[in-house]
Amino acid sequence: MSELLTLEHVDAFYGSSHALQDVSLALNTGEVVLLLGRNGAGKTTLMRTIMGLVDARGASITFCGRNLLGMPTHAIARLGIGLVPEDRRMFAKLTVRDNLEVGRKAPPPEADAVKRWDVDRVFELFPRLKERQNQAAGVLSGGEQQMLTIARTLMGNPALLLLDEPAEGLAPVIAQALAEQLAKLRSEGLSMLISEQNLTFARALAERAYVMESGCVRHQGTLEELDAHPAAWTRYVAF
Repeated sequence: MSELLTLEHVDAFYGSSHALQDVSLALNTGEVVLLLGRNGAGKTTLMRTIMGLVDARGASITFCGRNLLGMPTHAIARLGIGLVPEDRRMFAKLTVRDNLEVGRKAPPPEADAVKRWDVDRVFELFPRLKERQNQAAGVLSGGEQQMLTIARTLMGNPALLLLDEPAEGLAPVIAQALAEQLAKLRSEGLSMLISEQNLTFARALAERAYVMESGCVRHQGTLEELDAHPAAWTRYVAF
C-alpha cells in the first residue's frame, strides 16, 4: 500500500497554547487508522490541523504528495479530505435530501466512476436516510443525524474520511449498525482516520492505532501490539 497521508514533526497552536507537539503519523491508501486517547488528548485538534483549521508548523502534512501546511481549508477539502465533525453541524431546517445536496462536490477526474457518490448511492448505504429524505434534519434521532453527517461528507467524494468520535452518544445497537456501515466503506477501499473512545466500536474497524496524550503521540502500532502493553491502555486510553 502507498502512503496517502503523512504528518512529520507537526506542532499546532491555539494562540499561545501549544496544542500538538511534534506529532508524526502515517496512513496508507485503503487503510483505517484509529486515534485513541482520553478527552483533551489532542485527537480533535489533530483532525482540525489536517484540515487547516488550526495554526500549524512543522516539517510537513502531506496528502497525495502535496504539502497541506499553509493551505486554506476549502482547498484541502477539494483535494479529497472530508471531515465528519463531532458536533455534526447539520442544517436543521433543511430536509435530509437538501443537506446531502449541500455537500455535493464533483469528484476529481481520476476518480473511479463506479465509486463516485451521489444521493442514490448514499441511500444504498444508509437506507434509513432514504426513508427520512423529505423530513427536516433537526427532527432526526441522534443516530440518524450521525448517518446524515457522514453521508453529507461522502457527497464530496473524499479519498480520505476523518471521523471525530462518530459513536459518541449513540446507543450500543446504533453504534454497532454504524460500525457495520463504515466497514462497508472500508471494504470498498475508502481510507479513514477515526478518533474514538468506544473501543468495541473502534476494534470493529481498524487494526492500527496512534495513542495520544497532552497533544503528543505516546504509542503506535497494531491493536494487538497495544494489547501487549496493558499499562499503556490504563494510563492513556481506559476511562
